[in-house]
Amino acid sequence: MNPKVDAYISKAKTWKEEIGQLRSIVQECLLTEEFKWGNPCYTHEETNIVLIHVFKDYAALLFFKGALLKDSKGLLVQQTENTQAARQLRFTSVEEIIKKKTAIKACIKDAIAVEKAGLKVEFKTTAEFSVPVEFEVKLKQLPALKKAFESLTPGRQKAYLLHFAAAKQSQTRESRVEKAIPQILNGKGLDD
Repeated sequence: MNPKVDAYISKAKTWKEEIGQLRSIVQECLLTEEFKWGNPCYTHEETNIVLIHVFKDYAALLFFKGALLKDSKGLLVQQTENTQAARQLRFTSVEEIIKKKTAIKACIKDAIAVEKAGLKVEFKTTAEFSVPVEFEVKLKQLPALKKAFESLTPGRQKAYLLHFAAAKQSQTRESRVEKAIPQILNGKGLDD
């Protein structure tokens, strides 16, 4: 048991009982308990397997390679449409967690097996993401921008494309593109 996780649970304002119940189930699976990204994280041979985290409406177990898990009962949830690897099991009560204990442990064992097998999630390439029209126009108008964008790492490129595309209105997308141009020209990512 990690003392940082003890402190996290004792300070939790919401979902405290659910966190404790999830923790006890995960610990039965003989993973190493760590504290990463401000959350209880469980590893196998120094590889992240599952994370306990909470949101306003639920407590969850996040499986880092959840997209590769067998989910015959359809319990795993993709957080957003752009989430490629991770999947969640969501809970709204201790009773629900207890009721699904067998399924939870099966997911954890499956996640460990995925790691032991060395399986990798196949991520979409940057070319598979749509480029908003507003950004395409700027790339055609400014060859230096196109060159700078293509020089960014794939992760930085994807972050920009998702950021631009997330805006519902064209005017907002144009504004986001304009604000990002200096960053891109300087070889910086969205959050650099």
